[in-house]
Amino acid sequence: MHILVAGAGIVGISTAIWLQRAGHSVTVVDRAGPAAGTSYGNAGVLASGAVLPVTTPGILAKAPAMLLDRDAPLFLRWSYLPRLLPFLRRYLSHATDAQVDHYAGAMSALLYDSVAQHQALAADTPAARFISTEDYCFGYATPADFKADAYGWEKREAHNVKFEVVSGSDFAAYDPIFGEAFSTVVRCKNHGRINDPGAYVRALADHFVSEGGTLQITPITDIEMQDGVIRALITPDGALRADKIVLAMGPWSKKIAHKLGIKVPFESERGYHIELVAPSAMPRAPMMVASGKFVLTPMEGRLRAAGLVEFGGLKAPASRAPLYMLRRQLHRLLPDLEYDRMDEWMGHRPAPADSLPLIGANDPQGRSYSAFGHQHIGLTGGPKTGRLLAETISGHAPNMDLSPFDPARYTRTVKP
Repeated sequence: MHILVAGAGIVGISTAIWLQRAGHSVTVVDRAGPAAGTSYGNAGVLASGAVLPVTTPGILAKAPAMLLDRDAPLFLRWSYLPRLLPFLRRYLSHATDAQVDHYAGAMSALLYDSVAQHQALAADTPAARFISTEDYCFGYATPADFKADAYGWEKREAHNVKFEVVSGSDFAAYDPIFGEAFSTVVRCKNHGRINDPGAYVRALADHFVSEGGTLQITPITDIEMQDGVIRALITPDGALRADKIVLAMGPWSKKIAHKLGIKVPFESERGYHIELVAPSAMPRAPMMVASGKFVLTPMEGRLRAAGLVEFGGLKAPASRAPLYMLRRQLHRLLPDLEYDRMDEWMGHRPAPADSLPLIGANDPQGRSYSAFGHQHIGLTGGPKTGRLLAETISGHAPNMDLSPFDPARYTRTVKP
C-alpha cells in the first residue's frame, strides 16, 4: 500500500520505517522537517519506568501552591486560563488511584522494553550510535523528600519497574559531580539514553529516505473528508492521497482528530530546556532532580536540563519564568560548573486529559490511524508505537493489548 504519515518526530519516523520494512510505500509529511519539535528538545531518556501520569492523587491540593512558588515545576500563562479550564477539569478528574493503576498497567506494556525497541529500530543504521544503556537516577535532597515520593515508588514496584535505593554518599562514589547534593538516590534499571535526540531522529529520517521513502516538507492545512472518513491531506502542494493515513503530529493533531470525530480533550503541555555547551564536567547518567522535576542529561558536547510543565497553548512565545527556574536550580546543584555558553528551548508535549496516547484506527474501515498524545514519553515509546501500528496496518495482530490506547474511546461526544 501507499501510506501517508503526517508528522516527522520520533513517532512518525518510527512508524514510517516499520511500515517501509513491512513492504509499503511511505511518504512522511511535516511542516518543518524531522525532529523540529519535541523530538529535538526532550530529556533524551529512554524511560521504561515512566509508568506514572502527572495527575496523581493529591495534585489538586498541591497545584495552587506550586503555581505561586517560583521554584516549583508547574507554570501557567494566566491569560490562557479561560481557554484551559474545560480541559483542566477533565485532566484533574483523572487524579485518582484507580486511574493511576489503569495508566501504569497500559504504559508498562508499551514502555518496558524501550531500549530494545530503539535498538531494533536503529539496527544497522547511522542512528544506532546515539543509543546507550545506563541507569536513570532520581536524586532527593533530604530523606523527607524521598519519603514524600513513596506513593510513586510503590506504584512503580507494583508494575515491575526495577530500581535500587542508595545513599547520596554511595552514589557520590560512583558519580562525584553532585557532591553532597542528594541524601538519597534511586537508580532505575533497564533504562537508556539518546545522547542527541535531534540528530538521532534526523539520522533515522535519512535512513528512511535512503531506503526509498519520501519526505515532503509542507504544512498540512486541512483534510478532505468523504462519507465520514479521511480521503486526503490538504497542503500548499496540493491534496495528498494514499491508501492509509497516519496522524503523528503531536500537539498539532487535535484539529484533524476532532474533524475525524475523535473528540479528544487535549492540550499542549509546554516543556523547557537549557543546555550548557562544552561543560567542564558531565554526570555519568541522567539524573531526575526531584526538587525541580527536571532531568539533567549528558548529551554530545552539552549538558541538558529539561522538563517542567507549563500550560499556555501552542501560540504564545516561551515564558521566562521556567527558564529562570532551571538556571537557578542548575546553579545551586553545580555551582562550580564552567561552560562556553547557555542555549534555551521551549517545545510542546501532546497531552490528552487521561494522559494515555492514542494508538490505533480512527474509523471502522481502517482508513486513518492515530499515533499521538504521548505526553512525556514520546521518545521512549515512539519506536514501539510505530511497530505496533505497522503491524496493525499490515493486517497482523499486535502482541499486546492496544485497547487502552484505542482512539474509539473518544468517538462519543466529548467537550474539547
